[in-house]
Amino acid sequence: MDINIDIDAPRYDQETYTGRAKHFFLTTNPLNVFVTGAQLEEARSLVNKYRSKQPLPDGITEEELWRAKTLYDSAFHPDTGEKMTMIGRMSAQVPMNMLITGGMMAFYKSTPAVVFWQWLNQSFNALVNYTNRSGDATFTEKQIGVSYVLATGGAVATALSLNRVCRSAPPLLGRLVPLVAVAAANCINIPLMRSQELQDGTPVYDEDNNKLGYSKSAAQAGIGQVIFSRVCMATPGMMLTPILMNHLEKRGTLRRRPWINLPVQMGFVGLCLTFATPLACAFFKQKAQIAYKKLEPELRDSLDKKFGDSPPKYVYYNKGL
Repeated sequence: MDINIDIDAPRYDQETYTGRAKHFFLTTNPLNVFVTGAQLEEARSLVNKYRSKQPLPDGITEEELWRAKTLYDSAFHPDTGEKMTMIGRMSAQVPMNMLITGGMMAFYKSTPAVVFWQWLNQSFNALVNYTNRSGDATFTEKQIGVSYVLATGGAVATALSLNRVCRSAPPLLGRLVPLVAVAAANCINIPLMRSQELQDGTPVYDEDNNKLGYSKSAAQAGIGQVIFSRVCMATPGMMLTPILMNHLEKRGTLRRRPWINLPVQMGFVGLCLTFATPLACAFFKQKAQIAYKKLEPELRDSLDKKFGDSPPKYVYYNKGL
């Protein structure tokens, strides 16, 4: 059977929100976490063989090749091709955030608990942000350490400050503190863990995927989109769960069965995240574009020598996730 697909592009049309959502429902599927290392290597081998026009094993169907590409996209960085740390992959977002977010909302009153859960959440986010950074940026251990300390410290300080402000507020408002803290922390954590891109720029490419240089403007745009998507990803679970728990508290359910507090919150958050994760990732194209005229002047000047009077209308970059 002859197979003729564009293996370097997602299966579904990325120009439409529906197509992007279908793509991310597959790549962020939490079941991908349970795929073995051997299966991932087999998927990478299959994708690379097809990409380099080598003969494929007998009996491979188009559907099997697309499945291999889905596994490849879920576990390997789109720019570097490196295998990503398992809990840093987007497919780990649902199970990891289900545990962490449930803990943040179940134990939001105690100061030690707030510190622990916010620290754990931002440590996880720092790993995810670093794993899903754009381009081929490299970081020194010192840069990673400083960014991590500032990001987690800012998140913990934000949560504690909000808890202090809302101490005498209605219970529902207090339950929403973790959401506000997470939103504020994302605005700190993501730029810090991707600070190298803001300093040196992220790689930009032409339509044929030829690298043109590094753009700080593209890095700023991409990071802004990721922050927005991450906040939207967290909002349904962290907004609807407090409403549910407040209702159960008023009915006396939590007083009669206090042991259900954590499992109910984890389960409901997990349900929300299963849908919110891919739908929020799909807000923007991962292969983003930026108008040529919006590139910084020094990059445009160097590219003008290459393109002369006919520069491209857009250049492209990986915004990260």
